[in-house]
Amino acid sequence: MTTVYDIPADMLIRQVAEELKKNPHIQPPDWAGFAKTGVHKQMPPENDDWWYVRAASVFRRVYIDGPIGTQKMRTIYGGKRDRGSAPSQFRRGSGSIIRKVLQQLEAAGYVSRTGEGRVVTAAGRSFIDNVAHSLKTEATRIAPGLAKY
Repeated sequence: MTTVYDIPADMLIRQVAEELKKNPHIQPPDWAGFAKTGVHKQMPPENDDWWYVRAASVFRRVYIDGPIGTQKMRTIYGGKRDRGSAPSQFRRGSGSIIRKVLQQLEAAGYVSRTGEGRVVTAAGRSFIDNVAHSLKTEATRIAPGLAKY
């Protein structure tokens, strides 16, 4: 069976985001159109579906690194803050976005909370592995040379 590790991250995240759009538990909050993804950013995301892409990315990170907490996820999604003529410094990403996404994934039944952090449930593992498997079969159908993915 194909897993998350067998598919390139960009292909997987894009497809999982499309599948998460169909889930009624995963919805961007009202403030998502105005929020930056961290203090290191100057503008909010341009992509209208950025919430689903971030949810898919967080879902993949929990699958790979779980159990994982919000603080470690903030570090993963952080970046360099431009301080003008002063040297740039690292800043963590938005904790509110990550927290809300994890809560929505919990409500959908894909992620659960443990003492050490959040982990993927059996339903979540099945969901993301099925998406990965469909991507692999699609890639081999379109171009047999891409069978390595």
